[in-house]
Amino acid sequence: MPVNKKTAHLLEQHFDTAFASPNGIKKLRELILTLAMQGKLVPQDPNDPPARELLKEIEAEKKRLVKEGKIKAPKPLPPVTAEEMPYALPLGWEWKRLADVCSYIQRGKGPAYADFSSHHVVSQKCVRWYGLDLEPARFIELESLKKYEPIRFLKGGDLLWNSTGTGTIGRACLVPDKLDQSGLVADSHVTVIRALLLNTFFLWRWIQSPAVQNGIESAASGTTNQIELNTSTVINHLMPLPPLPEQHLIVAKNDQLMARCEALENLRNEREKKCLASHAAALSQLLDTTGNGSADDAWAFITQHFGDLYAVKENVAELRKAILQLAVMGKLVPDAEGAPLVPLEFMLAEASINGVSKGPTNDTSATEVLRISAGTSRKDFYVDEDDFKHVSLSESEIDKFRLQPNDLLACRLNGNLHYVGRFSLYRGMSARTQVNPDKLIRFRINSEKHCPRYVCYVMNANSTRSIIESMCATTAGNIGLSAGRLKTVRIPAPFLAQQQRIVAKIDQLMALCDTLDQLIAAATKKQTELLDAVMAEV
Repeated sequence: MPVNKKTAHLLEQHFDTAFASPNGIKKLRELILTLAMQGKLVPQDPNDPPARELLKEIEAEKKRLVKEGKIKAPKPLPPVTAEEMPYALPLGWEWKRLADVCSYIQRGKGPAYADFSSHHVVSQKCVRWYGLDLEPARFIELESLKKYEPIRFLKGGDLLWNSTGTGTIGRACLVPDKLDQSGLVADSHVTVIRALLLNTFFLWRWIQSPAVQNGIESAASGTTNQIELNTSTVINHLMPLPPLPEQHLIVAKNDQLMARCEALENLRNEREKKCLASHAAALSQLLDTTGNGSADDAWAFITQHFGDLYAVKENVAELRKAILQLAVMGKLVPDAEGAPLVPLEFMLAEASINGVSKGPTNDTSATEVLRISAGTSRKDFYVDEDDFKHVSLSESEIDKFRLQPNDLLACRLNGNLHYVGRFSLYRGMSARTQVNPDKLIRFRINSEKHCPRYVCYVMNANSTRSIIESMCATTAGNIGLSAGRLKTVRIPAPFLAQQQRIVAKIDQLMALCDTLDQLIAAATKKQTELLDAVMAEV
């Protein structure tokens, strides 16, 4: 369908809508490429010779190259059937197989590497969407180049297409003209595509388009980690072919619109960066213990710019951390500052204990044991009591390891430092017997003198986490921390009534953070739906 004023107007609208949507600029880029490859981005010129005339010229050029011995005679390709065509093309365009418009399509070959030489090998790491990057390229043994046919050396305008591996397959770039005949060769994970008489940037944009990229892994073969884009698949790959003058116009318009997308993205990133920096500065001033900053000024700034600051989810996450740190500093409720620092060990009602080390059973009537991940990543630091497995235990083992409401659990071993020493609170469930696993240490707080929830919050505060992380040690790839070391961590211990008031204040402020997260999620959903609705009209 040719471009029209309505399409152009709606596309213009997208720039404003995409700016507000979190994923909007990415979607806008995809829309621009889609419109380009459907012939909707630029007006058609009825005086342009149709694509079939270009195909005649390409065929004549192929015959000349074959006659001169520069390429092999191509094998016949099956005609493109109506069932294969993804969508209808504008008048004058043609669906063609990639080999129809190319003189050479071939995977590179496995090279003999050298520590240093005058020639590089292009690998998947070199093929980036922004262009060819030779920084990670390795050197090839010069003697081995004698086995390379002249056609294998890369030329300016060659399209390089990554052809193996989940996550990298499908990425493509063009060889810059300045590297023409510079002795570059590709390795066996990169397919070299040498087009004839095309605007190669148009071909590159086609490979970038959602029509290709969304189906690239389904078109590949092999296992999950070793999927392959076979050469035969590339040879038979369909592409839309416009008249050559239209190719030039499409590339120019696409580049113009993509430049606008990049400018918008930079503007949004800069705004978000400033928002994050302003919030971080305000929190730093709020938490300042040197006396150089004014907490009142920081609160005034946060209050004045509350709507803007907390429209960004990263700032809400930082606010949660600040709330816990203010609790440690005794600044959340009156008369809580200056509380004595007490080792965790002095707050316990009984000795800490590591949990069950037995493997799980399929017997669902057996005792439930919490999974190691229970509670470690929740914002409220409560154990997720539905996250369990079953284990067979004796009565004495059940008595030893049974969890009670308000038990604290701390992860003692993990591959990620973020989780080691992280505390969570077990609330308890009626009619269910649950025990803690070996990698979670159980701490039972003396609730007559201390509030377990307060201890949980303070043990997860930033200043306490810094102490805990400094105690950790790495063994055999895992980061660990003993109960003995954790018990030496000193935290503020105000009177029980003050601890309870602090917990109530933290819970109130965390509920506010929950509301902010929900508002951000709702706004994001609304912006995304609006963008999708506008895009659907194009």
